[in-house]
Amino acid sequence: MKERNNGRRDFLRNLTLGLGLITLSPSLSFSSCASSPQSKKAKKLGVALVGLGSYSSGQLAPALQETEHCYLAGIVTGTPAKENIWATKYNIPRKNIYNYENFDTIANNPEIDIVYVVLPVSMHKEFTIRAAKAGKHVICEKPMALNSGECKEMIEACKKANKMLSIGYRLHFEPHNQEMMRLGQKQVFGRVRNIDAANGFVYGGNPNSWRLKREMSGGGGLMDMGIYAIQGARYVTGEEPVSVLAREEKTKPELFREVDETIFWELEFPSGTISKGQSSYNANLNHLRAVAEQGFFELPSAYRYSGIEGRTSKGEMRFPQVNQQALQMDDFAQCILKGKATRVPGEEGLRDMKVIDAIYRSIKSGKKEKIV
Repeated sequence: MKERNNGRRDFLRNLTLGLGLITLSPSLSFSSCASSPQSKKAKKLGVALVGLGSYSSGQLAPALQETEHCYLAGIVTGTPAKENIWATKYNIPRKNIYNYENFDTIANNPEIDIVYVVLPVSMHKEFTIRAAKAGKHVICEKPMALNSGECKEMIEACKKANKMLSIGYRLHFEPHNQEMMRLGQKQVFGRVRNIDAANGFVYGGNPNSWRLKREMSGGGGLMDMGIYAIQGARYVTGEEPVSVLAREEKTKPELFREVDETIFWELEFPSGTISKGQSSYNANLNHLRAVAEQGFFELPSAYRYSGIEGRTSKGEMRFPQVNQQALQMDDFAQCILKGKATRVPGEEGLRDMKVIDAIYRSIKSGKKEKIV
Protein backbone atom coordinates (compact mmCIF):
# COMPACT_ATOMS: atom_id res chain seq x y z
CA MET A 1 0.00 0.00 0.00
CA LYS A 2 2.83 2.38 0.79
CA GLU A 3 4.37 1.90 -2.62
CA ARG A 4 1.10 2.67 -4.34
CA ASN A 5 0.32 5.73 -2.25
CA ASN A 6 3.78 7.14 -2.91
CA GLY A 7 3.19 6.69 -6.63
CA ARG A 8 -0.19 8.35 -6.35
CA ARG A 9 1.27 11.27 -4.41
CA ASP A 10 3.99 11.69 -7.02
CA PHE A 11 1.32 11.77 -9.71
CA LEU A 12 -0.79 14.29 -7.82
CA ARG A 13 2.23 16.47 -7.11
CA ASN A 14 2.54 16.98 -10.85
CA LEU A 15 -1.01 18.23 -11.16
CA THR A 16 -1.91 21.85 -10.63
CA LEU A 17 -5.11 22.99 -8.95
CA GLY A 18 -6.53 23.31 -12.45
CA LEU A 19 -5.62 19.64 -12.92
CA GLY A 20 -6.30 18.14 -16.32
CA LEU A 21 -6.19 21.40 -18.27
CA ILE A 22 -2.47 21.99 -17.83
CA THR A 23 -1.25 18.45 -17.33
CA LEU A 24 -3.11 17.07 -20.31
CA SER A 25 -2.87 20.01 -22.68
CA PRO A 26 0.14 18.72 -24.67
CA SER A 27 -1.88 15.63 -25.60
CA LEU A 28 -5.22 17.24 -26.36
CA SER A 29 -4.31 18.12 -29.95
CA PHE A 30 -3.69 14.71 -31.42
CA SER A 31 -1.83 14.26 -34.68
CA SER A 32 -2.96 11.62 -37.12
CA CYS A 33 -0.69 8.58 -37.27
CA ALA A 34 -0.59 6.46 -40.38
CA SER A 35 0.09 2.81 -39.66
CA SER A 36 3.34 2.62 -41.55
CA PRO A 37 7.00 1.83 -40.90
CA GLN A 38 7.81 5.53 -41.38
CA SER A 39 6.18 6.18 -38.04
CA LYS A 40 9.09 4.42 -36.36
CA LYS A 41 11.47 7.11 -37.60
CA ALA A 42 9.59 9.63 -35.45
CA LYS A 43 10.19 7.36 -32.43
CA LYS A 44 6.60 6.23 -32.33
CA LEU A 45 6.17 2.79 -30.83
CA GLY A 46 4.28 0.11 -32.72
CA VAL A 47 1.23 -1.41 -31.05
CA ALA A 48 -0.31 -4.79 -31.92
CA LEU A 49 -3.90 -5.37 -30.82
CA VAL A 50 -4.54 -8.93 -29.70
CA GLY A 51 -8.24 -9.62 -30.19
CA LEU A 52 -10.34 -7.60 -32.61
CA GLY A 53 -13.67 -7.43 -30.83
CA SER A 54 -15.85 -4.37 -30.30
CA TYR A 55 -13.47 -2.55 -27.96
CA SER A 56 -10.54 -2.88 -30.35
CA SER A 57 -12.57 -1.98 -33.43
CA GLY A 58 -14.72 0.72 -31.87
CA GLN A 59 -12.27 2.40 -29.47
CA LEU A 60 -8.63 1.34 -29.56
CA ALA A 61 -7.98 1.25 -33.30
CA PRO A 62 -9.61 4.66 -33.89
CA ALA A 63 -7.72 6.08 -30.89
CA LEU A 64 -4.45 4.87 -32.38
CA GLN A 65 -5.11 7.16 -35.34
CA GLU A 66 -4.93 10.11 -32.92
CA THR A 67 -1.96 9.14 -30.77
CA GLU A 68 1.32 11.05 -30.93
CA HIS A 69 3.78 8.52 -29.50
CA CYS A 70 2.49 5.18 -30.77
CA TYR A 71 0.64 3.79 -33.77
CA LEU A 72 -1.27 0.70 -34.89
CA ALA A 73 1.45 -1.54 -36.25
CA GLY A 74 -0.09 -5.02 -36.14
CA ILE A 75 -3.01 -7.25 -35.23
CA VAL A 76 -3.53 -10.70 -33.75
CA THR A 77 -6.82 -12.42 -34.49
CA GLY A 78 -8.37 -15.86 -34.47
CA THR A 79 -10.77 -14.87 -37.27
CA PRO A 80 -9.11 -15.03 -40.72
CA ALA A 81 -11.90 -12.98 -42.31
CA LYS A 82 -10.88 -9.96 -40.23
CA GLU A 83 -7.32 -9.93 -41.50
CA ASN A 84 -7.95 -8.35 -44.92
CA ILE A 85 -10.54 -5.95 -43.53
CA TRP A 86 -8.14 -4.56 -40.94
CA ALA A 87 -5.12 -4.66 -43.24
CA THR A 88 -6.96 -2.56 -45.82
CA LYS A 89 -8.55 -0.14 -43.39
CA TYR A 90 -5.40 0.57 -41.39
CA ASN A 91 -2.66 -0.12 -43.92
CA ILE A 92 -1.21 -2.98 -41.87
CA PRO A 93 1.57 -4.98 -43.60
CA ARG A 94 0.92 -8.68 -44.02
CA LYS A 95 4.04 -9.49 -42.00
CA ASN A 96 2.48 -7.72 -39.00
CA ILE A 97 -0.64 -9.89 -38.95
CA TYR A 98 -0.66 -12.86 -36.59
CA ASN A 99 -3.04 -15.49 -35.25
CA TYR A 100 -3.13 -17.15 -31.86
CA GLU A 101 -1.05 -20.09 -33.00
CA ASN A 102 1.89 -18.21 -34.55
CA PHE A 103 1.74 -15.33 -32.07
CA ASP A 104 5.10 -16.17 -30.48
CA THR A 105 6.91 -15.33 -33.72
CA ILE A 106 6.07 -11.70 -33.00
CA ALA A 107 9.36 -11.78 -31.11
CA ASN A 108 11.11 -11.45 -34.48
CA ASN A 109 9.23 -8.30 -35.49
CA PRO A 110 11.05 -5.07 -34.54
CA GLU A 111 8.11 -2.93 -35.72
CA ILE A 112 5.99 -4.09 -32.78
CA ASP A 113 6.98 -2.74 -29.38
CA ILE A 114 3.72 -3.05 -27.41
CA VAL A 115 1.16 -5.83 -27.33
CA TYR A 116 -2.32 -4.79 -26.15
CA VAL A 117 -4.27 -7.84 -24.90
CA VAL A 118 -8.00 -7.33 -25.59
CA LEU A 119 -9.28 -10.90 -25.20
CA PRO A 120 -11.73 -12.74 -22.94
CA VAL A 121 -10.46 -12.54 -19.36
CA SER A 122 -9.48 -16.21 -19.26
CA MET A 123 -6.90 -15.52 -22.00
CA HIS A 124 -5.28 -12.47 -20.39
CA LYS A 125 -2.68 -14.37 -18.40
CA GLU A 126 -1.59 -16.59 -21.28
CA PHE A 127 -1.09 -13.82 -23.82
CA THR A 128 0.45 -11.36 -21.38
CA ILE A 129 3.07 -13.93 -20.44
CA ARG A 130 3.63 -14.98 -24.06
CA ALA A 131 4.03 -11.34 -25.10
CA ALA A 132 6.57 -10.68 -22.34
CA LYS A 133 8.54 -13.77 -23.30
CA ALA A 134 8.50 -12.50 -26.88
CA GLY A 135 10.21 -9.34 -25.67
CA LYS A 136 7.23 -6.99 -25.92
CA HIS A 137 5.84 -4.49 -23.44
CA VAL A 138 2.23 -5.23 -22.52
CA ILE A 139 -1.03 -3.42 -21.94
CA CYS A 140 -3.68 -5.80 -20.61
CA GLU A 141 -7.31 -4.83 -20.62
CA LYS A 142 -9.24 -4.98 -17.35
CA PRO A 143 -10.18 -6.94 -15.40
CA MET A 144 -6.58 -8.05 -15.38
CA ALA A 145 -7.19 -11.77 -14.85
CA LEU A 146 -9.55 -14.37 -13.42
CA ASN A 147 -8.16 -13.92 -9.90
CA SER A 148 -5.34 -12.30 -7.96
CA GLY A 149 -3.16 -15.39 -8.25
CA GLU A 150 -3.07 -15.06 -12.03
CA CYS A 151 -2.27 -11.35 -11.69
CA LYS A 152 0.81 -12.18 -9.66
CA GLU A 153 2.00 -14.62 -12.33
CA MET A 154 1.61 -11.97 -15.01
CA ILE A 155 3.49 -9.36 -13.02
CA GLU A 156 6.33 -11.77 -12.30
CA ALA A 157 6.60 -12.84 -15.96
CA CYS A 158 6.92 -9.23 -17.14
CA LYS A 159 9.49 -8.43 -14.47
CA LYS A 160 11.49 -11.51 -15.41
CA ALA A 161 11.44 -10.43 -19.06
CA ASN A 162 12.30 -6.84 -18.06
CA LYS A 163 9.21 -5.55 -19.85
CA MET A 164 6.64 -3.04 -18.67
CA LEU A 165 3.09 -4.11 -17.87
CA SER A 166 0.19 -1.68 -17.78
CA ILE A 167 -3.55 -2.22 -17.28
CA GLY A 168 -6.20 -0.51 -19.42
CA TYR A 169 -7.43 1.95 -16.80
CA ARG A 170 -8.36 4.74 -19.22
CA LEU A 171 -10.12 6.84 -16.57
CA HIS A 172 -6.80 7.67 -14.90
CA PHE A 173 -6.25 9.89 -17.96
CA GLU A 174 -9.69 11.52 -17.94
CA PRO A 175 -9.85 15.04 -16.37
CA HIS A 176 -13.11 14.65 -14.42
CA ASN A 177 -11.97 11.42 -12.80
CA GLN A 178 -8.56 12.98 -12.15
CA GLU A 179 -10.36 15.80 -10.36
CA MET A 180 -12.19 13.26 -8.19
CA MET A 181 -8.77 11.87 -7.26
CA ARG A 182 -7.46 15.32 -6.37
CA LEU A 183 -10.50 16.40 -4.35
CA GLY A 184 -10.55 13.18 -2.35
CA GLN A 185 -6.86 12.56 -1.81
CA LYS A 186 -6.04 16.20 -1.07
CA GLN A 187 -9.10 16.40 1.21
CA VAL A 188 -10.21 19.64 -0.42
CA PHE A 189 -13.60 19.27 1.28
CA GLY A 190 -12.18 17.59 4.35
CA ARG A 191 -11.98 13.88 5.04
CA VAL A 192 -14.16 11.75 2.79
CA ARG A 193 -16.81 10.04 4.90
CA ASN A 194 -18.89 8.13 2.34
CA ILE A 195 -18.63 7.07 -1.27
CA ASP A 196 -21.42 5.78 -3.51
CA ALA A 197 -20.14 4.07 -6.66
CA ALA A 198 -22.12 1.98 -9.13
CA ASN A 199 -21.83 0.76 -12.69
CA GLY A 200 -24.03 -1.49 -14.78
CA PHE A 201 -26.30 -1.90 -17.78
CA VAL A 202 -29.18 -4.06 -18.91
CA TYR A 203 -27.55 -6.95 -20.75
CA GLY A 204 -29.25 -7.60 -24.07
CA GLY A 205 -26.44 -9.28 -25.93
CA ASN A 206 -25.80 -12.78 -27.15
CA PRO A 207 -26.93 -15.31 -24.51
CA ASN A 208 -24.02 -17.49 -25.61
CA SER A 209 -21.41 -14.73 -25.19
CA TRP A 210 -18.16 -15.51 -23.38
CA ARG A 211 -19.16 -12.84 -20.86
CA LEU A 212 -21.86 -15.15 -19.52
CA LYS A 213 -19.53 -18.15 -19.18
CA ARG A 214 -17.71 -18.22 -15.85
CA GLU A 215 -14.78 -20.23 -17.20
CA MET A 216 -14.01 -17.45 -19.71
CA SER A 217 -15.10 -14.30 -17.86
CA GLY A 218 -14.44 -15.18 -14.22
CA GLY A 219 -17.74 -13.57 -13.28
CA GLY A 220 -20.51 -11.33 -14.56
CA GLY A 221 -21.47 -7.75 -13.81
CA LEU A 222 -18.89 -7.43 -11.04
CA MET A 223 -15.90 -8.32 -13.22
CA ASP A 224 -17.14 -6.41 -16.25
CA MET A 225 -18.72 -3.29 -14.73
CA GLY A 226 -18.17 -3.32 -10.98
CA ILE A 227 -14.43 -2.98 -11.36
CA TYR A 228 -14.98 0.67 -12.33
CA ALA A 229 -16.85 1.35 -9.09
CA ILE A 230 -14.13 -0.38 -7.07
CA GLN A 231 -11.49 1.68 -8.85
CA GLY A 232 -13.47 4.86 -8.24
CA ALA A 233 -13.64 4.30 -4.49
CA ARG A 234 -9.96 3.46 -4.34
CA TYR A 235 -8.74 6.46 -6.30
CA VAL A 236 -11.01 8.92 -4.52
CA THR A 237 -9.57 7.90 -1.15
CA GLY A 238 -6.05 7.02 -2.30
CA GLU A 239 -6.31 4.13 0.14
CA GLU A 240 -6.66 0.38 -0.09
CA PRO A 241 -9.84 -1.09 1.47
CA VAL A 242 -9.32 -3.50 4.33
CA SER A 243 -12.62 -5.43 4.36
CA VAL A 244 -15.85 -5.96 2.44
CA LEU A 245 -19.35 -7.27 3.02
CA ALA A 246 -21.30 -8.27 -0.09
CA ARG A 247 -24.51 -9.88 -1.28
CA GLU A 248 -25.89 -10.96 -4.64
CA GLU A 249 -29.30 -10.67 -6.29
CA LYS A 250 -30.38 -12.53 -9.39
CA THR A 251 -33.72 -11.81 -11.09
CA LYS A 252 -32.91 -13.57 -14.37
CA PRO A 253 -31.31 -16.88 -13.37
CA GLU A 254 -32.14 -18.36 -16.75
CA LEU A 255 -29.82 -15.86 -18.46
CA PHE A 256 -27.18 -15.46 -15.75
CA ARG A 257 -26.83 -19.14 -14.91
CA GLU A 258 -23.05 -19.12 -14.52
CA VAL A 259 -22.24 -15.52 -13.61
CA ASP A 260 -23.45 -12.83 -11.24
CA GLU A 261 -26.18 -10.41 -12.30
CA THR A 262 -26.32 -7.78 -9.53
CA ILE A 263 -24.01 -7.43 -6.53
CA PHE A 264 -24.06 -4.95 -3.64
CA TRP A 265 -21.02 -4.39 -1.43
CA GLU A 266 -19.67 -2.18 1.31
CA LEU A 267 -15.95 -1.41 1.50
CA GLU A 268 -14.19 -0.20 4.63
CA PHE A 269 -11.03 1.92 4.32
CA PRO A 270 -8.31 2.47 6.94
CA SER A 271 -9.32 6.11 7.47
CA GLY A 272 -12.89 5.09 8.26
CA THR A 273 -14.35 5.94 4.86
CA ILE A 274 -17.20 3.64 3.84
CA SER A 275 -17.92 2.99 0.18
CA LYS A 276 -21.18 1.43 -0.95
CA GLY A 277 -20.94 -0.15 -4.38
CA GLN A 278 -23.16 -1.89 -6.90
CA SER A 279 -22.59 -3.73 -10.16
CA SER A 280 -25.25 -5.09 -12.47
CA TYR A 281 -26.09 -6.71 -15.77
CA ASN A 282 -29.74 -5.79 -15.22
CA ALA A 283 -29.73 -2.09 -14.25
CA ASN A 284 -28.42 1.08 -15.87
CA LEU A 285 -25.95 2.54 -13.37
CA ASN A 286 -23.04 4.93 -13.82
CA HIS A 287 -22.02 7.23 -10.97
CA LEU A 288 -19.33 8.10 -8.45
CA ARG A 289 -20.22 10.37 -5.51
CA ALA A 290 -18.18 11.31 -2.47
CA VAL A 291 -19.50 13.06 0.64
CA ALA A 292 -16.84 14.73 2.77
CA GLU A 293 -16.84 16.73 5.99
CA GLN A 294 -17.36 20.06 4.22
CA GLY A 295 -19.09 19.22 0.96
CA PHE A 296 -19.58 16.72 -1.83
CA PHE A 297 -18.16 16.00 -5.28
CA GLU A 298 -19.56 13.64 -7.88
CA LEU A 299 -19.68 12.38 -11.44
CA PRO A 300 -23.27 11.48 -12.40
CA SER A 301 -21.85 9.71 -15.48
CA ALA A 302 -18.45 8.64 -14.27
CA TYR A 303 -17.25 5.82 -16.49
CA ARG A 304 -18.29 6.65 -20.06
CA TYR A 305 -15.93 6.93 -23.01
CA SER A 306 -17.10 10.54 -23.48
CA GLY A 307 -19.68 12.99 -22.22
CA ILE A 308 -18.53 12.84 -18.60
CA GLU A 309 -19.78 15.66 -16.40
CA GLY A 310 -19.15 16.49 -12.77
CA ARG A 311 -20.08 18.85 -9.99
CA THR A 312 -19.19 19.70 -6.43
CA SER A 313 -20.98 21.48 -3.61
CA LYS A 314 -19.34 24.66 -4.96
CA GLY A 315 -20.39 24.29 -8.58
CA GLU A 316 -19.82 22.49 -11.88
CA MET A 317 -16.57 20.82 -12.91
CA ARG A 318 -15.36 22.26 -16.20
CA PHE A 319 -12.87 20.12 -18.08
CA PRO A 320 -12.48 19.22 -21.75
CA GLN A 321 -13.69 15.95 -23.20
CA VAL A 322 -10.68 13.87 -24.26
CA ASN A 323 -9.91 10.65 -26.09
CA GLN A 324 -9.24 8.55 -23.00
CA GLN A 325 -7.77 5.59 -24.86
CA ALA A 326 -5.41 7.74 -26.91
CA LEU A 327 -4.11 9.45 -23.77
CA GLN A 328 -3.74 6.11 -22.02
CA MET A 329 -1.72 4.52 -24.84
CA ASP A 330 0.37 7.63 -25.47
CA ASP A 331 1.28 7.81 -21.80
CA PHE A 332 2.44 4.19 -21.78
CA ALA A 333 4.51 4.76 -24.90
CA GLN A 334 6.17 7.76 -23.27
CA CYS A 335 6.85 5.74 -20.14
CA ILE A 336 8.69 3.19 -22.26
CA LEU A 337 10.58 5.80 -24.26
CA LYS A 338 11.61 7.77 -21.16
CA GLY A 339 12.10 4.86 -18.78
CA LYS A 340 9.35 6.04 -16.41
CA ALA A 341 6.95 3.95 -14.36
CA THR A 342 3.37 3.78 -15.60
CA ARG A 343 0.72 5.16 -13.26
CA VAL A 344 -1.44 2.07 -13.94
CA PRO A 345 0.93 -0.93 -13.59
CA GLY A 346 0.07 -4.57 -13.16
CA GLU A 347 0.05 -4.04 -9.41
CA GLU A 348 -2.94 -1.74 -9.85
CA GLY A 349 -4.85 -4.53 -11.56
CA LEU A 350 -3.82 -6.92 -8.79
CA ARG A 351 -5.26 -4.61 -6.13
CA ASP A 352 -8.65 -4.56 -7.84
CA MET A 353 -8.64 -8.33 -8.17
CA LYS A 354 -7.91 -8.74 -4.46
CA VAL A 355 -11.08 -6.73 -3.77
CA ILE A 356 -13.10 -8.74 -6.28
CA ASP A 357 -11.83 -12.02 -4.83
CA ALA A 358 -12.92 -10.85 -1.37
CA ILE A 359 -16.36 -9.81 -2.64
CA TYR A 360 -16.96 -13.28 -4.05
CA ARG A 361 -15.74 -14.81 -0.79
CA SER A 362 -18.14 -12.62 1.18
CA ILE A 363 -21.08 -13.63 -1.00
CA LYS A 364 -20.22 -17.27 -0.42
CA SER A 365 -19.67 -16.96 3.33
CA GLY A 366 -22.34 -14.36 4.07
CA LYS A 367 -19.81 -12.58 6.27
CA LYS A 368 -17.45 -9.63 6.14
CA GLU A 369 -14.18 -10.68 4.54
CA LYS A 370 -10.71 -9.20 4.88
CA ILE A 371 -9.04 -8.01 1.69
CA VAL A 372 -5.59 -9.59 1.53
